[in-house]
Amino acid sequence: MATTAHDVPALRSYPVHVDAVDEPAVSRWLWLVKWLLAIPHYVVLVFLWAAFVVLSAVALVAIVVTGRYPRAIFDFNVGVLRWWWRVTYYSYGALATDHYPPFSLEDDPTYPAHLEIDYPEHLSRGLALVKWWLLAIPHYLVVGILVGGGSTIAWQTGDDARWVLGGGLVGLLAIVAAVVVAVTGAYPRPLYDLLLGLNRWVLRVAAYAGLMTDEYPPFRLDQGPHEPQGRVVMTTGAPPSSAPTSDAPPSSASTPGAVTSTAPPTGRPGWGAGSVTTVVLGCIAALTSLTLVTGGVAALVADGVGRDADGYLTSQTERFTSDGSAVLFGDIRLDTAGASWVPETLIGDVRVTVTPSDRTDDVFFGIGPEADVSAFLGGTAYTEARGAGLEPRQVPGSGTASAPVAQSFWDASASGTGRQVVTWSPRDGNWSAVLMNPDGSTVISADVTVGATFPWLFRLGLGLLLAGLVVAATGAALISLALRQVTREGR
Repeated sequence: MATTAHDVPALRSYPVHVDAVDEPAVSRWLWLVKWLLAIPHYVVLVFLWAAFVVLSAVALVAIVVTGRYPRAIFDFNVGVLRWWWRVTYYSYGALATDHYPPFSLEDDPTYPAHLEIDYPEHLSRGLALVKWWLLAIPHYLVVGILVGGGSTIAWQTGDDARWVLGGGLVGLLAIVAAVVVAVTGAYPRPLYDLLLGLNRWVLRVAAYAGLMTDEYPPFRLDQGPHEPQGRVVMTTGAPPSSAPTSDAPPSSASTPGAVTSTAPPTGRPGWGAGSVTTVVLGCIAALTSLTLVTGGVAALVADGVGRDADGYLTSQTERFTSDGSAVLFGDIRLDTAGASWVPETLIGDVRVTVTPSDRTDDVFFGIGPEADVSAFLGGTAYTEARGAGLEPRQVPGSGTASAPVAQSFWDASASGTGRQVVTWSPRDGNWSAVLMNPDGSTVISADVTVGATFPWLFRLGLGLLLAGLVVAATGAALISLALRQVTREGR
């Protein structure tokens, strides 16, 4: 005797529903320029993802306090994931359609890719605190392999400088599918099913990490355009049937190209262009305020506890060596268009401490006009320090440097045995500094520490902190305004 669905519960699907059409429809060559065509969407998604992060933080607080995910925020974040999925399906996450994605958070029944997430009536307060950073780590490792952080292009510096291109498995498989389409005119169905399964995995993890569900994403690759679970009605005495229940959409077996749709019922909050713009501006303001407050606190801490006994903020000690006559520190440009007080106000006094590797050796350090220093070192071999992260440049030469202590163009200098300290008040102009032996001989090695007083640091920190608080209040007001508007319109 057969039982009804009320006697045996239907097989439950994961609350994140990712669907697409049964057969992809793409041209042979459009994929070559989709990176260009999708740029407007990429630009919009940068701001939408920023809002997603901020609103997820707001939702975290709401879940911890009330146990519920604010519905307006939930619909917005689902819309962001839906937008991203449509762009991914169109571009280099699947390359499975030439239908240009709509600029909307809402579901578009005419578009071949769909995403819906079941709204949770209650969420665990404890899980909300740990699932997005701790429990999801295994899935983050998998997603890192699948998407690789997206395709990246970078310039690798060094002696073998070159362009470096990288990407994840999903992007690679999509390109393979596009090449097959270009050659054969048909999208390979096994690759299509695999890409849909991989993207479904990524979206499930994104929803879980975004606090939209407490159900842990399965370590299961559900391939194909439609979810294999959630449409089966279990009976006894007969094999499983694909007949839909009253609350489930028709399966693709009965209706070709059918897609799952769990769209929110009429009356739920809807995000229009105005409310989306308002909340995005508010979230950007919130992120900006975080940067301002962090910078302000850092400046105040540095001003309060980072100074030495003489009031200087100092760098880490770094060793400089050269087989030539000098180590050159060039490109010290102070151009303030005639406002001679600016360097003194912004930088304050500069102190350079030089200690030879062998403390019994003599050492010279001087700061002078760039043109005079360049002429002084002309024809000699020396090492040019090029800044943090860059290898020093060896400048060849056959001449012998004269004794630097005999030169009169130095604006500030010190020479002697052991530790030497040079104090310099910056002025307008182009300056260079050199580390040498006092007699101009070759081979030099010394430790250098640079410090400055930065007299404006306290005022800067206080200003950044106050500005951050003002911007934070503005952002909170904009976010609250947008959420109220959406909630009011949904009633």
